[in-house]
Amino acid sequence: MLMAHPAVLRNLIEQYETLKVLQAENGGEEVRRRMDDFAYTLCVSTGTRDVDAALIAARHRLPGARAGDDSVLSA
Repeated sequence: MLMAHPAVLRNLIEQYETLKVLQAENGGEEVRRRMDDFAYTLCVSTGTRDVDAALIAARHRLPGARAGDDSVLSA
């Protein structure tokens, strides 16, 4: 499987989290659509099927990520 560059993963995480805040504040359809796009891209970039798992996997691949229990990733 191809792996996304850590800089790309960091950007995807930041964009998704920003949109999540906007969704909580505004709840507009455009924000929801963009969140879905970023969630999909995160999943494809990390080889996962769920945005929460994708966020965990992406953070795990960032420089400085601590090696620890990654049993969530093996599912």
